Amino acid sequence: MAPTCVPLSLNRRRWQQFRSNRRAWYSLWILLGLFVLSLGAELIANERPLLVRFEGTWYVPLVKEYDETVFGGDLPISADYRDPFLRELIEANGFLIWAPLRYHYRSINYASAHPHPAPPSRENWLGTDDQGRDVLARLIYGFRVSFLFAFALTVASCLIGVAAGAVQGYFGGAIDLLGQRFIEIWSGLPVLFVLIILSSIVQPGFWWLLGIMVLFSWTALVDVVRAEFLRGRNLEYVRAARALGVSDVAIMRRHVLPNAMVATMTFVPFLFTGAVTTLTALDFLGFGLPPGSPSLGELVAQAKNNLHAPWLGITAFFSLATLLTLLVFLGEGTRDAFDPRRH
Repeated sequence: MAPTCVPLSLNRRRWQQFRSNRRAWYSLWILLGLFVLSLGAELIANERPLLVRFEGTWYVPLVKEYDETVFGGDLPISADYRDPFLRELIEANGFLIWAPLRYHYRSINYASAHPHPAPPSRENWLGTDDQGRDVLARLIYGFRVSFLFAFALTVASCLIGVAAGAVQGYFGGAIDLLGQRFIEIWSGLPVLFVLIILSSIVQPGFWWLLGIMVLFSWTALVDVVRAEFLRGRNLEYVRAARALGVSDVAIMRRHVLPNAMVATMTFVPFLFTGAVTTLTALDFLGFGLPPGSPSLGELVAQAKNNLHAPWLGITAFFSLATLLTLLVFLGEGTRDAFDPRRH
């Protein structure tokens, strides 16, 4: 009977093959570095100070909201730390520790010396959009949203697509026939029109949009996994396991799925790239995340609507081009690593 897992030496050779592709190797680390930085976006770009020392007491505005009266103000309202009056009160009896960028993605620069969208300056490193919001802050938060959305969409699509392809390929017959006809009809539905119709009924959000996209994206992996299970179910060791009374679920999981995952893994980075592109396109068209949410698509829309502000277009182009290029390089490296002809 065939082994129930991929030999360690084969996995080692795949890892070495991936590392030998310098573009993929460096792309992996750059992407991981950018993602880790984006996870701490509140520590990099925030309109609130990270820490406040006032009259011998430490305050953490990053995680807790304080009233002005706590720092000697007159009004029992939320403290606006960018207000020069409140800042002077705090600095007279303490100090503030700020993030490198003193803007949140929703912050508006009311003190700009230029009309919005304002060009890059010491205050706003990549300028502001037409609503006065800092472009760099929105880029950092938008990258995190796009990455998490694409990751969640890719994982959910893989789970559903692999399961559907495995059932169709292993059992075949009427299950395979009906499954293929259903997928043909389902994949023929116009996704954009469905989103437009649903967006007029409910307010789009992160999870709502993710659920809708999962419904239509899982079909991309079905054919690949189905073909592997159709081939694997007739192999000698699978027949032997079936003759010994091993359950169908155990045979699928232990003996056939590892072979099918080789083809699946080569598709995952490209599914991730497609998820980023899809979210960007939907946000650009206005059918994606709620208005005001940080997103790369909204940045592209800002560039289109403000052609007299070239810094918006340049930022949108280079951010998207860099992200997609890194993902494509990573996908190429993964594809080469799992290619049996290279081992």
